[in-house]
Amino acid sequence: MPLHKDDPKSVGGYRLLDRLGAGGMGAVYRGRSRSGREVAVKVVHAQYAEDPVFRTRFRQEIEAVRKVSGAFTAPVVDADPEAVRPWMATQYVPGLSLAARIRDRGPLRGTELRQLALGLVEALHDIHRAGVVHRDLKPANVLMAEDGPRVIDFGISRAAENHNTLTETGQMIGTPPFMSPEQLTDARTVGPASDVFSLGALLVYAVTGRGPFDADSPYLTAYRVVHDEPALDGVAQPLRATLERCLAKEPADRPEPAELAREFATALPEATAEDSHTVTLRADEVAVVRTRPETAAGPGALTDGRRRSRVRPLWATAGTVGALALGLTGYLLLGPGLMDDGTRTAAGSATSAPSRWAALPTGWQPWQTTVYATAAHGVKKGIGVDDVGMPGRPECEVYEGAVHCAGDGILPLRLDALTGRAVWRADVLPPATGKGSYLFSLLGVADDAVLVEQEYRPEDGDDVVTSVAALDSGTGKRLWHRTVNTGSVRPHLSGGLVIVPDDSGRSVTARSPRTGTQRWTAPLPQGQYCDWANTGEELYLQCGPHLTVGKDMLILGLDRADGSTRRLTVPNRGILAGMFEGRLLFVGPAGGDEGPFSWIRLVDPDTGRAGSTELAEDVEGNVTFADGTLWFATSSGQVTAVSARTGKQLWRTPTSLEQPSGVTHDPRARVVYLCSASGRVAALDTRKGTPLWETLPRAQRVTNQGWSASKVLLHNGALVVATADGDVFTLDPAHPDRKPVPG
Repeated sequence: MPLHKDDPKSVGGYRLLDRLGAGGMGAVYRGRSRSGREVAVKVVHAQYAEDPVFRTRFRQEIEAVRKVSGAFTAPVVDADPEAVRPWMATQYVPGLSLAARIRDRGPLRGTELRQLALGLVEALHDIHRAGVVHRDLKPANVLMAEDGPRVIDFGISRAAENHNTLTETGQMIGTPPFMSPEQLTDARTVGPASDVFSLGALLVYAVTGRGPFDADSPYLTAYRVVHDEPALDGVAQPLRATLERCLAKEPADRPEPAELAREFATALPEATAEDSHTVTLRADEVAVVRTRPETAAGPGALTDGRRRSRVRPLWATAGTVGALALGLTGYLLLGPGLMDDGTRTAAGSATSAPSRWAALPTGWQPWQTTVYATAAHGVKKGIGVDDVGMPGRPECEVYEGAVHCAGDGILPLRLDALTGRAVWRADVLPPATGKGSYLFSLLGVADDAVLVEQEYRPEDGDDVVTSVAALDSGTGKRLWHRTVNTGSVRPHLSGGLVIVPDDSGRSVTARSPRTGTQRWTAPLPQGQYCDWANTGEELYLQCGPHLTVGKDMLILGLDRADGSTRRLTVPNRGILAGMFEGRLLFVGPAGGDEGPFSWIRLVDPDTGRAGSTELAEDVEGNVTFADGTLWFATSSGQVTAVSARTGKQLWRTPTSLEQPSGVTHDPRARVVYLCSASGRVAALDTRKGTPLWETLPRAQRVTNQGWSASKVLLHNGALVVATADGDVFTLDPAHPDRKPVPG
C-alpha cells in the first residue's frame, strides 16, 4: 500500500517505501537501510507513545524477538523503544499472511500443509528454546514466504520465567479462536504448552478454513475453548489424532514440539512425483524433502570499515538437493561417499570417491565453551553476558593449536583448539585507568603474537584512548603496546606487518608484530578518512572525505617492502571485494548506492584501466570473494555463487540459516561453510551448491544483536565456530552430529 500523506518518510535512518499494514497499536512499513537492505518497520501510534504501560509492553516485544533466532521467525535488526514514537525494524519477509492465503485460495493441502506444520513446529522449538512464549499464534501472525512460514508479532509474548504479565485485571489479550484455555482462565499459568494449543487450532483452520471452536461471538468462542471439545470435521486421520492431542484442555496432556515433528512428518504427505530432485536421508533421521522454485531474497548487507560484513529450510531446486531437519534432535547429513560434484555414490558400489574430509588431529574432540569461561592463567573470570546486558560480538582467529578471541567488553583470550580449555585471559592495557568501558578488536595473530586494538571510554566523557598491543600467544604476556590516533585510519595486520597510525593521524607505521620494531612509515592523504581494503596480502587503502559520498574515491597502494605509495582515483561506486588476477575487483548495484548487485568492475591498480561485466542476473547479499568466485549470502540464508570472470551465476541454494555470516571457503574439501547467530552451520559443495549437511542451533544465548558477527574458522580439518553472543564450539565436518563436550 502507498504511504499516507501523514506517514513519516523515514524512521531511525530507514527510508520508508510503502505501508505493509496497520493495526490498533501501530503501523508497519517496508523500509530500506542505507546499505540497501529491506526491513519491516513497526511504528507505534502516537496516542500510545505516552502510555508507560504500552511502552513497557513494546520493550517486552523487542526483547522477546531478540531472544528468538530461527529459520521460521523474522529477527529484529534495529529498534528504539525510547523514541518519541517507538519503533522496531525486523527482517522483511515478502509473502501473504496465512489468513490472507486461505481467504484468497482456500485451505492448504499436500506439501504446502506439510511445509506449514513442520515449519511452525521448528519455529515453536526456537521460540521456547529462547525462554519465550508467543501467546498469540494465529493465521494473521504467520507469513507464507516462498521458502517457508515465518512467525511474527511478539507483542504479547513474555519470557517463560517472567510471571508478572502486563495484563490488567479483567483485560483479555489475545485472539479467542486461537487462545488456550489457560490464557482465558489464569494467564499466570501460561507456558510453552499454550503455544502448542494455538498451533493445533491454527492447523485445523489451515486444513478446513474454520477454527475448531468458532462461534457467533468472541465470548461464546472463548467459552467453547475452555469447555467444549474441538470440532474437527474435515480433518483426516492420522493428522486428526495429533491435533486432538494439541487441543487437550490440560497443558500437560499436549505433545512437545519434537514429538509433533515426528508425528507431522508421518501424518502429512511427502513431496509429490511432480516435484524436482529429492534425496532420501538415513532412516534414523526425521526429515522432509521439498522442492520450491528459486526466489530472490532481501537485499544484502555491505561491509563496514572495521569488520567483515555481515532461514529457512533447504529446498531442492533444479539440479540440487535439499532437505529440512524436522526432528529437532538431528541434523542434515548426506554422509560420506560423495563424488567431487557432491553427488552420492550408489549403495554397494564397487568404487567410492575419496573422502573430501581431512583426518583430524590426534586427541581432537568436539567441544563447546564461551569467551567468558574461567581461564587457567591471567584474569580468571570473563564478564558474563548477564553482567553487561549485551555481549560483545567476539572476533576469533585460529593460530596453530589455539583459538584467540577478543571483543567489545571481552578481554583477549586463548582457547586450546583440541579441548576448548581457556588457557589465559589478558588484563586491560595501560594507560587506561579508572572507571569506564573497554572495547577490544582482534587484529589477528602473527609471529606468535596476538595483536589487539583497545579503546578505553572513561565515564567522565573525556576523549577515548586507543592502544595497540602485542601479547605472547602462548602466555598472554604483553610484549609491547603503543597509543595511537585512529582519527584517519584503524590499525591493520597483514602477514608479517602490523600497521598503526601515528600520534598525529597523518601517517602510518609498519611494525614487527612480535617486537614492535619500526619497518617503514608512509604518509596518509590529508583531510580524508581511509579504510583498509579486503585485498589479502596486497596493501590497499580506500580514502575519501566520507567513504559513502562523493563522486570519486582515492585508492592508495602501499608497497610491503618500503611503504612507498601509488595513487589511483576511481568512481566511488560499489564495494571493493578483493583482488582478481592482479586487478581490483569491485561489485555494485545498477542505480547508485542501493539495490541488488548488478555488475563487476575490474581495475588495473597501476594504469587505472577498467573493464565492467554485467551480471547475468541481479543478486543480493553479503559478499565474500575467494578462488575466483563471488559468494553472496542473504539474511534469509540463501547463498549464490557468481563467476568473477564472466558474471555468470553458478548456482543458488537456500539454507535454513538466519542472518548468516559471510561464507568460509575450504578449497581442499571443495566446500563453503556459513553459520548463523544461533549457531546453525551449513556446508555446501562449491561446484554445484549441493547442500551437504546442516546442523541445528548450538548457541546458548541469541540476542540478534548484529549481522554476520558469527564466523566459521578452519583448523586442521576441523571447524571452529564463534557466534555473535560469545559461544565457541567445534565440529567434525565428516560427522557434524557428534555432541560436544564442555570446554
